[in-house]
Amino acid sequence: MYDPTQLRTFLAVAQTLSFTHAARRLGLRQSTVSQHVRRLEDATGRALFSRDTHTVELTEDGEAMLGFARTILQAHERAAAYFTGTRLRGRLRFGASEDFVLTRLPEILEAFRRDHPEVDLELTVELSGTLHKRLEAGRLDLVLAKRGPGASQGELVWRDRMVWIAARGVRPDPERPLPLILFPPPAVTRARALDVLEREGRAWRIVCTSGSLSGLVAAARAGLGVMAHTRGLIPPGLAAVPDRAGLPDLGTVDFVLLQGRRRPAAQEAASALGDALLAAGDRLHGPAPR
Repeated sequence: MYDPTQLRTFLAVAQTLSFTHAARRLGLRQSTVSQHVRRLEDATGRALFSRDTHTVELTEDGEAMLGFARTILQAHERAAAYFTGTRLRGRLRFGASEDFVLTRLPEILEAFRRDHPEVDLELTVELSGTLHKRLEAGRLDLVLAKRGPGASQGELVWRDRMVWIAARGVRPDPERPLPLILFPPPAVTRARALDVLEREGRAWRIVCTSGSLSGLVAAARAGLGVMAHTRGLIPPGLAAVPDRAGLPDLGTVDFVLLQGRRRPAAQEAASALGDALLAAGDRLHGPAPR
């Protein structure tokens, strides 16, 4: 009933909330992306997106279609792999940023290992900046991480807003330096937070630094201060600081996939895991259920 090509296009638009970015990811014309979405909406008899000249948002039916689309595409890909007899092998060094520690990434990797048992998957969890350096040095084959300011490399998985978060009820005193909870350099969120505060002339002080997201979350839950974080990945027990607190806008952040080119033997496995992450990109939003 539903064309897999149209479902892939739908997922790309749903994850990037942009017909332009979806077209770039899929290597299609924007008009083709619009046509695929329109035909899928015709097939379902429902509007899957609400859109105007500036924004694209999933409708309630679009949210429901996310799960169906993933299930259909996974079944399609498993059937194709079974009947073509292709089996991936080799060592794949995958790096994921700290942002994904509390998400459903482990479920996605578990499914990949189940589908490709002969791939020796090695996982590295680090700051985005560190992962970029390791990829450039040839020490990783595939990276899922934030893209730095002004950078254009990588395949966009999704774009989200950054917000200030803290324990519920914490309200920064505008008359005192803003207490900051930060990753160490070269963290993208650290650089963004300090940059916007400097531009706004807002005084600040660092109350906690940790290379572990769990460490930062513990400090924030204790009420020590605020941290810059992705809106779609706010950890349990923390909440966005209200706009009335007057903190400067942090802008948006891009999460991208980057594939290394120094180990041809790993490229096939890296492409397969990259496809799995792109197909399941919306599942990386928000914390994993307990």
